[in-house]
Amino acid sequence: MDPSTPVPSFRAKDLAAGPVVGVDEAGRGPLAGPVVAAAVVLCKPRPAGLDDSKKLSRDQRAVLEDRIKRRCRWAVGVVDVDDIDRLNIFGATMLAMTLAVAALCRDLAEEPAEVLVDGNLTPHGRRPEWRWPARPIVGGDALEPCISAASIIAKEHRDRIMRAHARDYPHYGWETNVGYGTPEHLSALRRHGPTPLHRKHFAPVAQLEMFGKPEIARTLRQAEDERVLIP
Repeated sequence: MDPSTPVPSFRAKDLAAGPVVGVDEAGRGPLAGPVVAAAVVLCKPRPAGLDDSKKLSRDQRAVLEDRIKRRCRWAVGVVDVDDIDRLNIFGATMLAMTLAVAALCRDLAEEPAEVLVDGNLTPHGRRPEWRWPARPIVGGDALEPCISAASIIAKEHRDRIMRAHARDYPHYGWETNVGYGTPEHLSALRRHGPTPLHRKHFAPVAQLEMFGKPEIARTLRQAEDERVLIP
């Protein structure tokens, strides 16, 4: 289906009986690492304190993640750097969401009545494998508890991946910045060049790749050390 095809509007009486699934992603903006999506069906009563994962502390997310995983149904989809570079980050995000919902459906052994997706677009018409009624909700991670739960699961899952990778690549500060372009991370890129986990099409990684990372890394490192601004 062409992505320009309007997303259908589903009335309550048109929806098959089944659970409502919340979907959100983590990792669209970082310079390194995968993009992760989570799909969640909430239990009753739902865990107290659900909110957009970005508004919660790490300790709060850890507590809620444990509650969600123990009491609700959930699954994740992970798309690695090679596929991000191949598809672009939007396409990779749509794939991660599709993988998460498909995995959850296999676990549930039933199809959802509706999938609520954070943002203004869904994989409907963008991934051939997507077969479920979907509704985009802008700011859904703060509005719909099932999306809030998905945002927590996705972020915690991805953060763990990046903290594990930090042991293999200790210079980049991934144990704290989890791949985002913090000053510490950018400085390490200039000094050491990209790793295999960096997204080659993301600036400034693309600039290092374009000009030859060893040479430009040396030039930028010298400029940084001498506090010279390169035009």
